Amino acid sequence: MAERRYGLPAPPTESEVRHEDWACDDISGQQHARVAFHDIDLTEVIDQGASFAECVFSDCRFNASAHTDAAFVNCTFTNCSFFDATFTGCKLVGSMFDRCSFGLLKVSGGDWSFVGLPGADLSKSEIVGTRMRECDLTAAKCAAATLRDVDLAGALLHRTDLTRADLRGSDLSTLDPLAATLRDAIIDPVQAVVLAEALGLKVQPLP
Repeated sequence: MAERRYGLPAPPTESEVRHEDWACDDISGQQHARVAFHDIDLTEVIDQGASFAECVFSDCRFNASAHTDAAFVNCTFTNCSFFDATFTGCKLVGSMFDRCSFGLLKVSGGDWSFVGLPGADLSKSEIVGTRMRECDLTAAKCAAATLRDVDLAGALLHRTDLTRADLRGSDLSTLDPLAATLRDAIIDPVQAVVLAEALGLKVQPLP
């Protein structure tokens, strides 16, 4: 079981929804707080601006769903699937993912700060222009993923697999190049300087 950063407990829920089929529904504008959702099929749902605060999702399917300007704040996702799901401009601050699958996940913009994704398989996922400050990516599998222009300031990247990942434009200031796998990762010149300095090298111009 993945733990929240700083050992904080998940907020308690006050109601629950079980075994419902929301596939292909339009859930735009819905608002839910402290609800436990169990075995809900959200495949191909359309979500414009829905809000979920301190909710729990277990065994739910978000496959091919599209979320725009939605909020899943301080939520917990356990054993959920996000195959080909799209999140555009969404706020997931403080949410935790445990034993979830993310094949072909697409994230554009939004705020995913303090999100817990330890051990998550994000291979080939696409995350662009997203704020992920202090996100927990410990031991996450990000091989061949796109992590472009991502704010990773303070992120936990110990044992993260970034093989062949496109990291250009992202904040790598807290990445220890000796504690992560970076083979064939794509970086820009500014990041090359940051990583060289992290290795204890001094980067100076030619006289």
